[in-house]
Amino acid sequence: MTATDAPEEGYPILAVPADGIPDVVDTPEGLAATRAALLAGTGPLALDTERAQGYRYTAKAYLIQARRSGSGTHLIDPTAFEEGPDRADFADFARELADVEWILHAASQDLPCLAEVHFLPDHLFDTELAARLLGLPKVSLGALMEQACGVTLLKEHSAADWSRRPVPQEWLAYAALDVERLTDLREWLIMQLEETGKLDWAHQEFAYLTEHAADPPHPRKDPWRRTTGLHTLHTPMALAVVRELWQTREQLAESEDRAPGRVVPDRAITELAAKVDAERKPALTRGDLRSVRGFSNRVAARYEARWLAALERAAATPRSELPPRNSAPDGPPMPRSWERRWPASFARFNRVRPALVERAGELSVPVENLLSPDHLRRLLWDSPDTTDEAEIDRRLTELGSRAWQREIVVPVIARLWDAPAY
Repeated sequence: MTATDAPEEGYPILAVPADGIPDVVDTPEGLAATRAALLAGTGPLALDTERAQGYRYTAKAYLIQARRSGSGTHLIDPTAFEEGPDRADFADFARELADVEWILHAASQDLPCLAEVHFLPDHLFDTELAARLLGLPKVSLGALMEQACGVTLLKEHSAADWSRRPVPQEWLAYAALDVERLTDLREWLIMQLEETGKLDWAHQEFAYLTEHAADPPHPRKDPWRRTTGLHTLHTPMALAVVRELWQTREQLAESEDRAPGRVVPDRAITELAAKVDAERKPALTRGDLRSVRGFSNRVAARYEARWLAALERAAATPRSELPPRNSAPDGPPMPRSWERRWPASFARFNRVRPALVERAGELSVPVENLLSPDHLRRLLWDSPDTTDEAEIDRRLTELGSRAWQREIVVPVIARLWDAPAY
């Protein structure tokens, strides 16, 4: 390890990779050498990815960092192996490492972009998830490295535009350091999991992540409703303006491979739509568009005709097709809305949820890791008046709850299912 001195009250800063900054692997010959080196290494494979979210439309990987004992660190540029619009295909590479445990931090963030290049593990250790199961107060990679390894990782490039080429040397050093001590962190976490009797919990969680790593993302219903500032709008016509502008922005962002917010910020969309409410306008004009600063930036101004066409479509929307103020939820509604229509379920939720929070506290595990809030909501919403442990266990199994979770929560839920008799 190479570290620089930090202030007395801090930890030494891990600033330079132990073996120096690796070259970027961006040729078939370089990839073949990397594959051979990693296959000849020993122990688990430390892995990380860098994306360009906030800059690019997609969340694809622009760098894959891999390190294994005896092989050193390798920085792979997956975009160098793309064929036109198709992502790289590292399926054969993954099969060579099928018997190796892969270590990732916050694997759910990396697995989708790894799935795009068919580079997925058969065996996984997630350091962030392990830390959550231990109930550690801070689970970021930096915080865990300080606690487990006594070093500080600098995170100044975590939100950088990793699509930039060539990648600056200081960024490559940062990327390499993210995997340099992951194996040490894994060993420390395993000791903690063994001491607390939670290692089997972790293995079940990691197996679930691995099993579902290639699942396609669940499409959101009416994704435009997540536009920042939407809650300030009050009429269906204003919502129609947001919907049309959002969809137009999405098309432009995808065509330019640019983050939507870098085409037009959310706040500009809702600010323009708010003019419908504030000024009771049946349609918005070019003057209205130009009065909103977000539509006058260099990128947005280029597409003024597209924005005006979107405003015209919104104004021409038949009343019957205007979006409602509130859309039907994707799945069960939030429990706070159950009281009037499903009073028994509302009461049941308010008996069960506090008990699960208490049990989670006793086990020093976040309640959302003890049982997914979505699983609890789906189990209890519009639920029958009576049931038993076997039926609760069956339903939670269908939803995807793991065996360790069901073993703990099913007795608690069953005990509190029925209202207490007075």
